[in-house]
Amino acid sequence: MPHIDKEHIAGVFRNIQDHICAELEKADGLGEFQEDKWTRPGGGGGRSRVLRHGNIIEKGGVNFSEVHGKTPEKLLKSFGLTEGEFFATGVSIVLHPENPWVPIIHMNIRYFEMSTGTYWFGGGIDLTPHYVDHDDASFFHEKLKAVCDKHDSFYYKEFKDWADNYFYIKHRKETRGIGGIFFDHKSGDKEHSKEDIFNFVKDVGLCFAPIYTYFMQKNAGKPYGSREKNWQRLRRGRYVEFNLVLDRGTKFGLETDGRTESILMSLPPEAGWEYDYEPPVKSLESDTLRLLKKGIDWTA
Repeated sequence: MPHIDKEHIAGVFRNIQDHICAELEKADGLGEFQEDKWTRPGGGGGRSRVLRHGNIIEKGGVNFSEVHGKTPEKLLKSFGLTEGEFFATGVSIVLHPENPWVPIIHMNIRYFEMSTGTYWFGGGIDLTPHYVDHDDASFFHEKLKAVCDKHDSFYYKEFKDWADNYFYIKHRKETRGIGGIFFDHKSGDKEHSKEDIFNFVKDVGLCFAPIYTYFMQKNAGKPYGSREKNWQRLRRGRYVEFNLVLDRGTKFGLETDGRTESILMSLPPEAGWEYDYEPPVKSLESDTLRLLKKGIDWTA
């Protein structure tokens, strides 16, 4: 295996971006990603790729970044340091479909290191259906569990719980969706080398395309009307609330002078907020709200 340094990791992440974009374009059949290369004034840059008005994907972004430079004061304080350089690279994805029966999905894989030698990996995948479907939820979690189990039999339980707690909208007392896996600050230890963790992160990135293209093919042809579109806008509103109020990745990007357009590409093209909305009792909408909670075992 090649030496696992930051240049190698960034190169693998670039290839994963290429792979995912190609598979999504093939599955969509119409939309094409438009690439926007950018540079960061403090060092580094990235490739933002956005697809709009496709057959299935209304708006989606698959971004790659590789940034470096002087570590911002806020991060230094959080690490208990007074000075140092940082390097960060990652792939970040959010897809908002046209059809309300196709779920929103988010993925992120990332690597961070300091000039002091400190490093870690992070990432995960989570699914936000507008309407929760048990079969789809089970499919999603079983695929993630298989990826986790390949590397460590304890990963899935740990990272699923982490996702349930992280993707939780505290002011709404509901989860953003049906969760998935989430992990952060993973570095080598006596059980897992840096290479082990990198291989796991790489597999998380590579499982994205087959998982989401399955949902595209399965659900994009389902009929929908104004009721489903209105509900979709309300669920997108919850997504916006989480990303702007609670998401650490959004905050990190803005605090490190990342590119604002790329950071906020996660927001949907349209979203809605209706005052004190309560869906009809025993409706599909109320069933979905009932299932937006922590601790559900979707693989049972």
